[in-house]
Amino acid sequence: MLKLDDEAAEGETILAFLEAGCADGVVSVEIGLSVRGGAQLDRARARAVALAAGFVPVEPGDAPQAAGESVIVGTMHLAKGLEFKVVVVLACDDGVLPLQERIDTVSDEAELEEVYETERHLLYVAATRARDRLLITGVRPGSEFLDDLG
Repeated sequence: MLKLDDEAAEGETILAFLEAGCADGVVSVEIGLSVRGGAQLDRARARAVALAAGFVPVEPGDAPQAAGESVIVGTMHLAKGLEFKVVVVLACDDGVLPLQERIDTVSDEAELEEVYETERHLLYVAATRARDRLLITGVRPGSEFLDDLG
């Protein structure tokens, strides 16, 4: 897991990671990119498109695009049950994971603990979709969960 200075550095890191996977024979449909929620999907789609001309980001469950090679891009919620050789979990930023809007609605300590547990579980689900290679990124200061990963 990496905390990077900005989205441009995150993009360069992800691109290098994915290019290394492709150089080792991983094909596009064996690559999955996950983000916390819909607000970060455009960021993930931009990383998929930057990988190579012709790569098309598609949501889990959508048919692969005939015009180009597809890279699966979706939310952590949609990752459950899927498996990829290469997974990038990106945009694990402060305020995104755990989602600040969820924390702001908490009324007591028990509810806060439940929110943190479900948010950690989302990250766990997304990370365990990787069979061979996993990269988790965020922009500094990054999610506090990245510190938990060591």
